Amino acid sequence: MTELWLPDADATDALGARLAHTRPAQAVVHLHGDLGAGKSTLARALLRALGVQGAIRSPTYTLVERYPLADGGEAWHLDLYRIADPGELEFLGLDGAEVRLWLVEWPERGLGGLPAPDLTIELAMRGPGRTARLRAATVAGEAWVGRVTVGHGVAADS
Repeated sequence: MTELWLPDADATDALGARLAHTRPAQAVVHLHGDLGAGKSTLARALLRALGVQGAIRSPTYTLVERYPLADGGEAWHLDLYRIADPGELEFLGLDGAEVRLWLVEWPERGLGGLPAPDLTIELAMRGPGRTARLRAATVAGEAWVGRVTVGHGVAADS
C-alpha cells in the first residue's frame, strides 16, 4: 500500500493527472471514501487529464457516465451509492467490451457485478487536506502504482 498526502485540490488534480498519464491500456479502479472525501474530484481530474472535453458530470443520479477516450474505447465512471442490491447493475447495460477504464465509486454496493479492481484508492479527509491510499490488486496495478509514485517523494507502506 502507498499512502499519499494531498494538501489541497491542486494536489488531488495532480494525482488524477499522474494516474491518467501512467495508466495501463485497460484498468479497473475502485474508489472508496466517505461522502465528500474526493472520489468524484479525483475521477474528474483523471478523466480531464485523459483529454475528456466538455462537462464531466458526477454519476450520482445517472449511476454511470461514459466518456470516449482519445486513444480509443471508453472510460466509464460509476457511482453505486444509490444501488441497494448488486442485481440492479443488470439494468445499467454494463457490457464492458469497449471499456478501457472503469472508475467505480462505492464499489462495495456492486459486489459480484463488477470487474475486479486493478487498483483500489481509499480517500479520507485529514485536517485541511486528504490522504489517498493506493492498493494494487493485480500485477498491472502494482506496476501502475510504481509509475505513479516514482519521483514524487511519496511514502510507500507495504
